[in-house]
Amino acid sequence: MSDSKIETHPLEPFLPANAKLLMLGSFPPPKSRWKMDFYYPNYQNDMWRILGLCFFQDKNYFLDLEAKNFHLHKIIDFLNTTGIAISDTAQQVIRLKGNASDKFLQIEKPMDIAALLSKIPLCQSIMTTGDKATDTLMLSMPESAEKPQIGQATHCYFAKRELHLYRMPSSSRAYPLALEKKAEAYFNLFKEIGLL
Repeated sequence: MSDSKIETHPLEPFLPANAKLLMLGSFPPPKSRWKMDFYYPNYQNDMWRILGLCFFQDKNYFLDLEAKNFHLHKIIDFLNTTGIAISDTAQQVIRLKGNASDKFLQIEKPMDIAALLSKIPLCQSIMTTGDKATDTLMLSMPESAEKPQIGQATHCYFAKRELHLYRMPSSSRAYPLALEKKAEAYFNLFKEIGLL
């Protein structure tokens, strides 16, 4: 059965040395949905619109509207300047339905979060973008760590540092919340940790 094929994460973690925040999704969509070789590559996903609204008051800041694509160089420059690292919570998965839905994503091997953090010494905040990402992250956290609620933070000690764990609304269009409302939740987080 082709559906039960184990997929290994196709992207390198993006870890700027100055990162104060580690942003974690679940796993990239199938390659057929990609518009760029980077995180949140599906043009239908709202992550880059959310960040455009939060930091530039322009949902199209990172978008190449004519080509229905993204401006990858703008995204990379922004993440490096702002100090945001990106990876995912799953290293290996099986797509039970062959699609991008988190609901049908079986986690075979979680990402090594401690290894990611070891490369970004200034980072004390982890943000998950959706429920599957949050559940998968919690597999790596100490038992005493509490799972954060949407738009909220919990705290724990992990990988030799105090960490704030934030759970944000999913940037997927399947998540039933207006873009502006999602952006508001992200804006508050960025402000709280000093990125805005």
